[in-house]
Amino acid sequence: MNIWDVLYEKATEVQNGRRISPFVDAGGVGAAILTKAGNIYVGVCIDTACSLGMCAERNAIANMITNGESEIDKVVAVMTDGSVGSPCGACRELMMQLSKNSGDIEILTDKESYATVRLGELMPDWWGRKEF
Repeated sequence: MNIWDVLYEKATEVQNGRRISPFVDAGGVGAAILTKAGNIYVGVCIDTACSLGMCAERNAIANMITNGESEIDKVVAVMTDGSVGSPCGACRELMMQLSKNSGDIEILTDKESYATVRLGELMPDWWGRKEF
């Protein structure tokens, strides 16, 4: 099985859109990341009425960091309709700040063709590059 299919499956397994309370919805988007060490971490979006929620990608990244890793190789985000999507600006920024090699992170942009984009292509003039 293709690694993108594995990551897609892992993201959809946790997705399970649900209402937590009148103020919180979760799981509309599911994400899976593959680390350079070969481990997979998942997360779901948490949408809140007060806008203090978290994207699925950042949730997966928090899971990765909690488990002692910080180098991402691949990212998949699965939308409510089953399509894949590109990380938002906040997620891109966090990923860029994790490592000097973050520009090489591969993001799935089309599940059918396995088209990808590198994070560095989405952040060509990233402000923090010189700091590494």
